[in-house]
Amino acid sequence: MKKTRTIGLVLGLMLSSGFSTKAADGKWEPLFNGKNLDGWEPTPGGKWEVKNGAIIGTSPKSEPRHGILLSKKRFKDFVVKAKFRVLHGDSGFYFRVDRVKGGVSVHGFQVEVDETDETGGLYETGGRGWVHQPTAEVAKKRAYKKGEWTDLELMAKGGDITVKINGVVSTKLTNDKGRAEGHIGLQLHGGQVMHVEYKDIKLRALK
Repeated sequence: MKKTRTIGLVLGLMLSSGFSTKAADGKWEPLFNGKNLDGWEPTPGGKWEVKNGAIIGTSPKSEPRHGILLSKKRFKDFVVKAKFRVLHGDSGFYFRVDRVKGGVSVHGFQVEVDETDETGGLYETGGRGWVHQPTAEVAKKRAYKKGEWTDLELMAKGGDITVKINGVVSTKLTNDKGRAEGHIGLQLHGGQVMHVEYKDIKLRALK
């Protein structure tokens, strides 16, 4: 009887402190090692390289294809954090994508990353197109500026998706019926002068 009461008290303390008795979520794991592109593979179009601890993507206006740098691994439910800065063009942080034939290279979700207030919106390539665009109020709060390092946080768990730019929620979906699993990717938009940089990319799997 005494042992049972002790176990009950311990469980009560664990729950009251926010500890879950369910399987714990995974640890933060780097997706980019800061040195090279191990764990990634490019689709045709543009150029991806590593300089000064950042992934740098460039392509000329004459390049019609969307060059995508894809993770070799596929992911389902996760939180991912990264820093990016856009010097020129229209990029995107892809997730839950699949490779396809053709100039766009992939179909799936894309967090918009560009030179405008649309950054932080959600677009589905090969699907619904724009799923959500940030409001003017949100755009003002997050203090996003072209050419400056910017914090991106993305949570995708089942049909619930939340995007934060500089700590401010720019997109939030609940019970979305879209894609549930796929690669992560970085985009170079075809037909534009492109220069975009990413660093400090890390992911925590959710269970």
